[in-house]
Amino acid sequence: MQPNNPSEFASAKPVITPRNPSVVGDLRLHEFESRIFANQRFLRVWLPPGYESSENKDRQYPVLYLNDGQNLFEAPIAFGGVEWQVDETADRLIREEKLSPLIVVGIDNTQADRIKEYVPYRTWNPPVLRLRGRHYPDFLLREVMPFVQRSYRIASGAENTGLGGSSLGALIALYTAINQPGVFGHLLLESLSLFVAHRRILKSCRHFRQWPSRIYMAIGTRESGREDHDQQVVEDVRKLERILRRSGLDDDRLRVRIDEGARHNEAEWSKRFPEALTFLFGR
Repeated sequence: MQPNNPSEFASAKPVITPRNPSVVGDLRLHEFESRIFANQRFLRVWLPPGYESSENKDRQYPVLYLNDGQNLFEAPIAFGGVEWQVDETADRLIREEKLSPLIVVGIDNTQADRIKEYVPYRTWNPPVLRLRGRHYPDFLLREVMPFVQRSYRIASGAENTGLGGSSLGALIALYTAINQPGVFGHLLLESLSLFVAHRRILKSCRHFRQWPSRIYMAIGTRESGREDHDQQVVEDVRKLERILRRSGLDDDRLRVRIDEGARHNEAEWSKRFPEALTFLFGR
């Protein structure tokens, strides 16, 4: 299944090129208006080396969509002042020929509405009123992806399309993947918030079979600093791993990392991103 392409669903203002000297490569910002969510945010599109070269004018590129886009490329706007270093990592791996050139699209959260948009189930943990997460797959497939495909040279097919995030951003990525089977061939799940709504998403996963071709999933053993809670979040990830293994995902398709001593923050996700990106899209 491929996303619909109705131009009436969303609009974006002309591209803005950041002047942050710490950004490696070509990062472009689009002020993006969603009709589904009735709000605005930035889409941050990172282009690989050589994208604008004349010899690549007909080349199409794989794409990785990542939630919480403001935390990916620029430390001054990232949560806690720490970024994932997506631009540095992708640029280095491409130049070292460990990774085929790809486009990375960071989808900003809307801060005040982040939890509402990233939680798809009614829940009191965390407490969410007027949740909107069930609309996130439509927002992504009917608005964001068609815009990116119109604006950039994107290769088609699940084998060229990835999705990921961290924490609640990983939860909504997993929810989207199982609600839109066949669209995403690569899935990145960092510090996945499986506890939401009494682990309801695990129940959905038990009945799902059309998993992406490759999934990278990681969790730290000190996510919260509370021993009982930390043991539970690791066990939740192990439960999901067992579900995926029973569905036929072997080591070529599934990488699970239990990161001893790692906490729940951008610095840890940045450290693991080279391994994640290489496993998901590496040559």
